[in-house]
Amino acid sequence: MQSAVDIADAATSFSAALRSASQAAHRRAEQSAFMRNLGRSQVSREQYIDFAAQQYFVYAILEEAAAVWRDDPLLAPMLSRDLARVPAIEEDLAHLIGDDWRAAISASEPTRAYCARLLEVCFDWAGGMVAHHYVRYMGDLSGGQIIRHTIERTLGFDATNGARFYEFDRVPDLAAFKGSYRGHLDALPWPAAERARVIEEVLHAYELNTRMLEVLGG
Repeated sequence: MQSAVDIADAATSFSAALRSASQAAHRRAEQSAFMRNLGRSQVSREQYIDFAAQQYFVYAILEEAAAVWRDDPLLAPMLSRDLARVPAIEEDLAHLIGDDWRAAISASEPTRAYCARLLEVCFDWAGGMVAHHYVRYMGDLSGGQIIRHTIERTLGFDATNGARFYEFDRVPDLAAFKGSYRGHLDALPWPAAERARVIEEVLHAYELNTRMLEVLGG
């Protein structure tokens, strides 16, 4: 099996290296208990609410970190405010739970571990910010749109009643946005060793996300 260093050295672009290195980890996340149940229309309203709640804890930290890096000339092009998910999750939880939703939710153990890692690497390491931002938002703009349609079909939730999270109404062309994002990744002037370190963090991010989803599927 190729190491992250090998992939970072061999790939024609950083975005291609990230995609190649994370394919297996991505598949494991897709095959987690929660995602399997969702695909089988076996996710309840309560499980979906818990899913939204766990997402809230993760994105609250990630978007706080993004605000710290937004003036950095290297990272700023990727950290568009148009991607912000926290307001949408807050709207969803208020609709699904009520105005007291903050008191009604709690982070699972895997979510707490995920958040601890975000706090550890996203505020003072540019590569850590990029790794976790890439996993979350590129996923939301891609597979997240499939999840959106599944939730609409099986639970009846849409942007008006609990699934606002999946609506990127400030990004009119998702494909074009993703292409631009990959271009910004490829322009990062990082040597192979730093790119390999970022790839390793991307794999760690997928692992943390998969653990979070496994508990939800339980």
